[in-house]
Amino acid sequence: MHDDRGADPELDKREVLHGRHPGDRYTRVTHDVRFQRVGPGHLSVTRRAEEPKTTWGRIRQALLGLPIETAREIHERLTKGKALAIFGSDNISSTAYATEEIMRILLLGGIAAIATWTLPLTIAVVLVLVIVVTSYQQTIRAYPKGASAYIVASKELGRMPGLTAAASLLNDYVLTVSVSIAAGVAALGSLAPIFYEHRVLTGVLLIILMAMGNLRGIRESGSIFSAPTYVYILSIFGLLGYGIALYLTNALPAYTQPPQWIEEWQEEGGQALGLLLILRAFASGSVGLSGTKAISDGVPAFKSPEDRNARITLLWMAGIFGTIFLGISFLTERLHIIPDPDEAETLLSQLARTLVGTGPFYLLVQVSTAMLLVLAANTAFADFPRLSYFLARDSYMPHQFSHRGDRLAFSTGIVALAVAAALLLIAFSGSVTALIPLYTLGVFTAFTLSQAGMVAHWWRQRGSGWRWKLGVNGTGCTITAVVALVVAVTKFAAGEPLFEVGGFNIHAGSWMVMVMVPLLILMLIAIRKHYDSAKTELVAETPLHPSGVRHSIIVPVASLNRPALQSLAYARSISPNVTAVHIAEGPEEAQAFRRLWEKTHTEYGRLVVIDSPYRSLVTPLLAYIDAVDRQDPDDLVTVVLPEFVPKHWWERLLHNQTAFRLKAALLFRPGTVVTNVPYHLRR
Repeated sequence: MHDDRGADPELDKREVLHGRHPGDRYTRVTHDVRFQRVGPGHLSVTRRAEEPKTTWGRIRQALLGLPIETAREIHERLTKGKALAIFGSDNISSTAYATEEIMRILLLGGIAAIATWTLPLTIAVVLVLVIVVTSYQQTIRAYPKGASAYIVASKELGRMPGLTAAASLLNDYVLTVSVSIAAGVAALGSLAPIFYEHRVLTGVLLIILMAMGNLRGIRESGSIFSAPTYVYILSIFGLLGYGIALYLTNALPAYTQPPQWIEEWQEEGGQALGLLLILRAFASGSVGLSGTKAISDGVPAFKSPEDRNARITLLWMAGIFGTIFLGISFLTERLHIIPDPDEAETLLSQLARTLVGTGPFYLLVQVSTAMLLVLAANTAFADFPRLSYFLARDSYMPHQFSHRGDRLAFSTGIVALAVAAALLLIAFSGSVTALIPLYTLGVFTAFTLSQAGMVAHWWRQRGSGWRWKLGVNGTGCTITAVVALVVAVTKFAAGEPLFEVGGFNIHAGSWMVMVMVPLLILMLIAIRKHYDSAKTELVAETPLHPSGVRHSIIVPVASLNRPALQSLAYARSISPNVTAVHIAEGPEEAQAFRRLWEKTHTEYGRLVVIDSPYRSLVTPLLAYIDAVDRQDPDDLVTVVLPEFVPKHWWERLLHNQTAFRLKAALLFRPGTVVTNVPYHLRR
């Protein structure tokens, strides 16, 4: 035992050097290049410390990029142009399938129904969009640092409304990724049938690519994903402009409805075109509004002034969505285009092929549509991790979700979203129509709670013009509540059959969301309860002052080899109260081990040999530790484990895992400290 301060904690290395002349001496001070000295006792990590040491680390850095300093976070904020691509792609991309989803429901009431109701329902959806956007303009003004429905509802309405909004949004973000990817693969399938044949595998691979792109950081993902968004916008505006010009000059080309499609729709149809069917078609078209909340959720990601830039981007997004949605519905209705019953070709593909043929411009429209639909999932990848961060900050989700990775991205949230969306895509075989009934309800529930919170906000604030503001948010709350109710009723069991119970087919539908959201709320509450309990019930299992620590050190040794002696020497440097414990399988082995110990190794401490007639190792050792602890409860039991660390992962299979099993068993034993002494092969 000796008192040695050891290495300089501030990592200054001093060397005394001699000069050319006798007696000349000087001190050279060097510093570790992986750290920069900020002040006394204050170091800062440099880029050199983050250099990967393993092959996997180098591959990971090549894929995700170099780490970004926290100080550069302000430079990672988004301009309005990039924000439109990241937060607006979900809303804008839904124009590629919203009209088709309206028509698919109307066709159940007969082919004539689409000519009568497609455009009116499109206009109704756009009017709801105007109301929602106007309401969110006020929400962003009131919450300039983040207008998430979870934050607004929690602050203005209380805990349960806030958690309901959060659970609804978490569910909706997972569906956003699944639906967007499925729709993108469907667009690719219209171009090349091989994608349709392998749509699940293609979708999962695309989700992985999206996750990797977002792990590179929000600004870089914006740079990667901006171009496809604007290519889609320009190509669709070009297509619609050309189509409107043909309509105004009475030069629209003829479209022939495939006879086999008409027969299939007539077989599936036969329902009365009543109010319920019309409302159901409206609910399907409302899927286009799902991305409206993304900008308000992502206000902190904008460049300063955040709230103003977010409000401008929200108006751009709504204007682009409304124009394209109305244009597609108008032209498809005038051309009498009907959806493909088998989903092999999208409605937008038929429109483009009818207007411009199958030349280069058609390819541009299809490729840009497919890319945007895939990249629309980026909206969820931007917002799900941020919402998870807020929930983790409030201890409603695991605290790992609040950690930002090397690229200032919430890595845990990104990976969790990718896994959940991939599983959902696999479960529903990559079908857009099968997933759509689950969509929309969650987001309109969040819309309603957010706007209800703003009504409560203005009622309490009563500032300048509060009545007008309350009226705007009150109207938004009422409209979105009605839409949520319509979606819940009309899509309750409107999806594909999932399984059979008692001779009845159980269909997918909004009932699944009604079940999932309460389960998510219970999960969030349980997580919070655990963290609250951990704060109040956490007790010190070891003394809090160094003078109160008395060691009883136990070192399990299988043989007196170099790793064992290394561990014993380490234990002896901590305390003289060291006991080596050897588990023997028989009396002969026990006597031989004791003779060897007493001959050459008594300076390491005491030896206890335990005869194990049942040949077990872990159980006798744990029983001995319990007995020692009961004998002197005031001593701190420290178990020092020697462990061989192989060079390659596969070499672990060649060595027993006794140390690992002991660590796993001792992990749940209160008041016991486990110290691992690794032993590596010489490289």
